[in-house]
Amino acid sequence: MEPIYLDHAATTPVHPEVVKEMIPVLEHTFGNPSSVHHFGRQARKILDESRQVIAESIGANEKEIVYTSGGTEADNMALIGVARKRQNEGKHIITTSIEHHATLRTAEYLEKEGFEVTYLPVDETGRISVEDVKNHLREDTILVSIMYVNNEVGTIQPVQEIGELLKEHSAYFHTDAVQAFGTLPIDVNELGVDLLSVSAHKIYGPKGIGFLYVREGIMLQALQHGGEQERKRRAGTENTAAVKGFQKAVELIGQERKARNHKYSAFKKHFLQTLEEQEVNFSINGDEQNSVSSIVNISFPGTNVESLLTNFDLSGIAASSGSACTAGSVEPSHVLSEMYSSRDERTTNSIRFSFGNANDEEQMGRSAKKVAKIVHRLT
Repeated sequence: MEPIYLDHAATTPVHPEVVKEMIPVLEHTFGNPSSVHHFGRQARKILDESRQVIAESIGANEKEIVYTSGGTEADNMALIGVARKRQNEGKHIITTSIEHHATLRTAEYLEKEGFEVTYLPVDETGRISVEDVKNHLREDTILVSIMYVNNEVGTIQPVQEIGELLKEHSAYFHTDAVQAFGTLPIDVNELGVDLLSVSAHKIYGPKGIGFLYVREGIMLQALQHGGEQERKRRAGTENTAAVKGFQKAVELIGQERKARNHKYSAFKKHFLQTLEEQEVNFSINGDEQNSVSSIVNISFPGTNVESLLTNFDLSGIAASSGSACTAGSVEPSHVLSEMYSSRDERTTNSIRFSFGNANDEEQMGRSAKKVAKIVHRLT
């Protein structure tokens, strides 16, 4: 039984072209990029070229790209770095109730440090209201952090409209674009964002590398202390091989993004049509008209997450859920709880399927039939 991977929103397999680019660096370019000798300059050249490619992919300049260990560190750096640097100007932060935990846990940490955080609600499609952002802005608001695409349901937030609104306010604007980068076109100037987080392993790059875009002139307090790497914003010797892999993954996005989206949309359509043909009782969580092509979150009435995921895995299907499963109990998804209510059964019977390069059309029908068989057996 060949397992089928339908969890690309959690992580993606490293693209073969990315691996091909990384191997020579691992084998030959071992110098420290901060060293002034030949070996160091070789490594520095890779960092500089990669930073240029990545900056161009979002309409930024290379001075505005800070390499991180991934999306979590980028989110932490944005929130904590801004909060501590601007705390004399104000201590109010606005975010949403459905952010990734990398943002939510950081916001909660800042509350313990004396900052006040407003968590904006969402409607049943998982979208926030721009008017809500406007109504909660205050003179002491120093940062607004709104994710671009929700990782559980795929809903796209009105980031550009919020960016337009914040042009008239002194608050910095951060977006967690981890699920958006590679799927949606991104131009930081059109979006009006000051800070933007990305992770390589969501776009067929290596794990352990990401970046934070920091608009020129935005001041951050560094979270790591040591050397003067990344223009004194993040100490530590850079991971040259991972940076090279990240560059290749970004280059592939530039070449393939439209084709990938078309393919993922076809996968999603085929998967859902097969469930319908198999007469499965289900509903879709989120905004079907305003979501990314690669994610669909499905509620299966009369089931529960723990049983579904266990049976899916036994049948060779890898999927996931926002619900936290522990022995004998299921903690409801915080995203679905905010969209509906914590008592709604959809919070504990919903599964996220996310499609990508590890899939083909044939797998969609086969996996949907397996899902259908399991759901029929459990209900």
